[in-house]
Amino acid sequence: MTATAPAGGSREVPLVAVAHGSADERSAQAVERLVARVRHLRPGLEARVAYLDHVTPDPQRAVKELAGDGAGEVVILPTLLTAAYHSKVDLPGVIEQIRATYPWLRIHYGATLGPHPLLPAGVERRLAQVGVTGHAGTGLVVAAAGSSDADANAVIASMAQRLAERGPWSQVVPAYASAAEPTPGAAVRRLHEVGIARVAVATYLLAPGFFADRIAEQAHAAGAAAVSPALGDCPELAAIVLQRYDEARAATPHVEHTAAP
Repeated sequence: MTATAPAGGSREVPLVAVAHGSADERSAQAVERLVARVRHLRPGLEARVAYLDHVTPDPQRAVKELAGDGAGEVVILPTLLTAAYHSKVDLPGVIEQIRATYPWLRIHYGATLGPHPLLPAGVERRLAQVGVTGHAGTGLVVAAAGSSDADANAVIASMAQRLAERGPWSQVVPAYASAAEPTPGAAVRRLHEVGIARVAVATYLLAPGFFADRIAEQAHAAGAAAVSPALGDCPELAAIVLQRYDEARAATPHVEHTAAP
């Protein structure tokens, strides 16, 4: 899987990839590895990581550094698997603060990484790492963090459906580590109850941390045969980051006025 440079040799607009952030250092390490892969795929792209919580730099600091280096334009990309509160409310609020500070800066705001047609292949890649492939005798639970946003949870259910279509699996169901039902443990038990002896769990998260640990603990306690790691720096995610970057850069940027102070 490769990514090409932009057509026409145009100068790259800097990217600020904004992740949620976690007190668990494994999370930031995974995000940094993902963005490092993005830089490798697109030499010359200045790609920086920022976080909404727990970890520095925050998006304001990342943009301040770019503006100080002379950038007049930036792509801000929500490095999240689903569109929910963080991408719909938190990050747009932060961007408004950035616009107030740098009204001359041209800001492109990208779409979340998911849903995307490449993501099922990324999930299957991580499952293969723990010895799991689609099999008519195996059930699969697709476990995400969960959200109070029904649309975000519906994306996980849709992912489960797409994986079922790619199969073969006995059955594929969604599960949520918080805010929605069923929990990963409950989903594993339900598949066992309908006669599926072997159940695997796909961890549908960007990075390891609190929710990934909760998914693994519940799944193993319920008798899951295997639990895949978070998607992390898988090639599919890196390709999606670059596609979202290109889409955002091609869109008309928001700017209050174009003259820098």
